[in-house]
Amino acid sequence: MRRLLALLLLWTSCSLADPPVLRFSVAESWSMPLVRVEGEQPVEGLLFDLMQGIAREVGARPEYHVLARLRLQQAMDEGDIDVRCYVSTQWFNDRPGHFVWSIPLFHQRDVLVGQPGDNAPTRPEQLPRQAIGTVLGYTYTTLEPLFEQGQLRREDSRSQALALQKLQIGRYRHAVSNELSLQWFNQRLPAEQRLQVLAVLEEQALGCMVRNDPAIPTQGILRALVRMQQSGEIARIMQRYGARVAIDEVAAQQPGK
Repeated sequence: MRRLLALLLLWTSCSLADPPVLRFSVAESWSMPLVRVEGEQPVEGLLFDLMQGIAREVGARPEYHVLARLRLQQAMDEGDIDVRCYVSTQWFNDRPGHFVWSIPLFHQRDVLVGQPGDNAPTRPEQLPRQAIGTVLGYTYTTLEPLFEQGQLRREDSRSQALALQKLQIGRYRHAVSNELSLQWFNQRLPAEQRLQVLAVLEEQALGCMVRNDPAIPTQGILRALVRMQQSGEIARIMQRYGARVAIDEVAAQQPGK
């Protein structure tokens, strides 16, 4: 009887124990449909739903660390985050040895954006000398030579949404945006006020990075992402936030396409 009570107590203690914590990074520069932050915590968005789904799959409690984009690498190096999502291998000169890559989950296009009515396809090198709307901490590989030559000058904003708002009010004539954020920005505007895609600058496969540490279920997280991809859950999350491919016709007009 005494042994039975001890086993029951042990089972009850394990049942009441808090689930393990999984620390996700959230970039301050993200805006809808990727994420919306209130009171320093994400509350909705495509990536919020993805991270919630990952934590649910592995039985963990998600903890979100909202960081400036330039702080993300430092947080990874210091072991302050366990999972970083919406990231490309192209963004790293050296492969982070203490993190493991997931399968590709998203396909992102960075596009050159113009003001309403400016819808003629344009190559960046054809632009006159000017400032162009960019996001603080982002690297734009195809535009770097033009920045170095002084033909284009970065005008950084803290978020993608703010960069598009500045373009809308005429702060500058052109900006760079990822396709998802541009679609979200335009969807509530009348057709004649929508910002226009002028060119596809680059395309990237994005996934997640998971800290390779015995303290967290690294392989379990990677397997969970495979399941979520194969089951169509990730596609449903994207559809929930209106993700769609709407610029194939622009890409087709670019040289070499």
